[in-house]
Amino acid sequence: MGVVRTIVFPALRLLVWALIAIALLYIAFGRGRPESAGAASPSAVLTPAETTVARGDVVNTVSLTGTIEADAATTVKATAAGTVGRVRASVGDAVEKGTPLFTVLVPVEETTPATTAADPAAPVAAPAAPRTRTVTVTATVPGTLATLDVLPAQPVSIGDAVATVSPGTLTVSAPLTQDQQFRLLAPPTSASVTVPGGPGTFACTGLRTGVPGSTPAPAAVPDPYGYGGGATDPGSTPTGATVTCRVPPEVQVFSGLSATVEVTAGRAAGVLLAPVTAVQGRVAQGSVWVLDDAGAPTRTAVTLGLTDGEHVEVRGGVAEGARILQFVPGTDDAAQNPDGSPVVVG
Repeated sequence: MGVVRTIVFPALRLLVWALIAIALLYIAFGRGRPESAGAASPSAVLTPAETTVARGDVVNTVSLTGTIEADAATTVKATAAGTVGRVRASVGDAVEKGTPLFTVLVPVEETTPATTAADPAAPVAAPAAPRTRTVTVTATVPGTLATLDVLPAQPVSIGDAVATVSPGTLTVSAPLTQDQQFRLLAPPTSASVTVPGGPGTFACTGLRTGVPGSTPAPAAVPDPYGYGGGATDPGSTPTGATVTCRVPPEVQVFSGLSATVEVTAGRAAGVLLAPVTAVQGRVAQGSVWVLDDAGAPTRTAVTLGLTDGEHVEVRGGVAEGARILQFVPGTDDAAQNPDGSPVVVG
């Protein structure tokens, strides 16, 4: 027992430590040799992504976010100078154009006739009561009388604002970005409007596009990459322009509600299409990069038509089946693998 304790056990411990040391050396040096790693492979694929000009359908539908607003009231002004006589309407009344609101008593100047010398002994005649003529102030537009700011015997002058008539109608108003304004160069006369939690989608008529007089449009920002602008694309910048249309009177909605406005401004079927990311330019004219048999790109001018925001109609410049770069050279999206995944360099 003494031999095992003093010789065998220490020898086994030395053997275990030796095996551990050999294993550590193999891990540290043996697995890290270049010949065990195999041939090195490139970590980045720099082949540009490409696509093909193909036929398809395109619908130019622009989706906008707007609000429902009450149409502005019309101011009624006094048409005569004098004092208010009889008030003939009350706030809240429904009025038509020409409905009497109140009367104005206008003084009439008397002309003094020539007289003979009065008899000093005759009694003095009492002065005659001043003469007046009556002028009626009427509503100038149909609607609801919103305010009436006159009282009997109150003096008024010509041009004084004396009342307002609310038309009782509502308008949907939605701001436009730079991209959206270019897509609505020739807008239709109606749009589809959806109010969350409201009566459902309805047609909104009398569609107009314009810039409010009190809101100047900012200067246009150049966009060197056309449709491939990405997060910094100035096409997403508000321009100050808006789309407005009238809410039908039978649709029950309220001022201040939010609404989604869908405007369809053209459609085409069976036309040549290219991804918007492949086109430099937005309206009428643009460029794509056509690939030859060797894969070399050549910038080619094209004529553009409708777009749905993802594809754009190509009306001339390239033929069906032409191979083109999927992304405009120089944009962030241009550095892509052929499958569309980003290039990883490492």
